[in-house]
Order: sequence, then C-alpha cells, then structure tokens
Amino acid sequence: MRITRHADDALAEIWSAADQTRKKKSGDGGASEDAAAAGAGGQKKVAKRGEELKEEMDSLIEEIDEVLEENAEEFVKNYVQRGGE
Repeated sequence: MRITRHADDALAEIWSAADQTRKKKSGDGGASEDAAAAGAGGQKKVAKRGEELKEEMDSLIEEIDEVLEENAEEFVKNYVQRGGE
C-alpha cells in the first residue's frame, strides 16, 4: 500500500503543478500582448543596430583594402628595383 500512496502523492503534486501552470497561462493574456509589442520595438532596434554595424564593417573593409593596395604597390616597386640591380 505504501507504493500506491507514494504514487498517489506524486500524481497529486503533478496535477497541482499543472493546474498552477494553467492558471498562470490564462492570467497572462494581456501581458503577452504587451510583450509582443515590446518585442516588435526590440526587433526594430536590433535591425537598426545591425544596419549600423554593417555600415561600420563596410567602412573598415574599405580602409583595409586601401592599406593592402598601397602596400602591394610598394612591394612591387621594391621587388622591381632589387631585381633590376
């Protein structure tokens, strides 16, 4: 009989937890709408920040490209001078 009582107690706890969860979900109807509106605003902020980061990365890539181009020209000039000697 102990096993049955223990199982009954465990089932009672599970049903109680499930009932509490159900009550929480039904009581959050308005809060989820507010959260959705806040989520939409957050998505706009994230999209804007992503665009800013993309522009910053493009600028850095252009700067790196310019430096590499200058260094390549200098390298070729030095190579030609040494080869001609």
